[in-house]
Amino acid sequence: MRYNKHFGRELEAVLAKAAKDPILLHDFLFDLLSPAEYTDLAVRWQIIKQLHEGKPQREVAKDLRVSVATITRGSKEMMNKNGGFRRILDRYYNKKSRL
Repeated sequence: MRYNKHFGRELEAVLAKAAKDPILLHDFLFDLLSPAEYTDLAVRWQIIKQLHEGKPQREVAKDLRVSVATITRGSKEMMNKNGGFRRILDRYYNKKSRL
């Protein structure tokens, strides 16, 4: 498969439009992704949320039944103050609220 950066930008634009309608967004993601891909993305988000809540990596790994290496990757990405995880968490999520 040949990837072009414009493909990603177009997908981001479609997701931004679909995000205005939660049912449409769900249906679009469910059609776009395989069941395993959808599940993996949902679990990755749970990893990030639990790390943000201050749970230790090993506890998150045990809770979600994933490897510590998977948790470590998410933890490293969260250290980037300008990264997407950090900006989403800072803007839309705090330890007391849920999205």
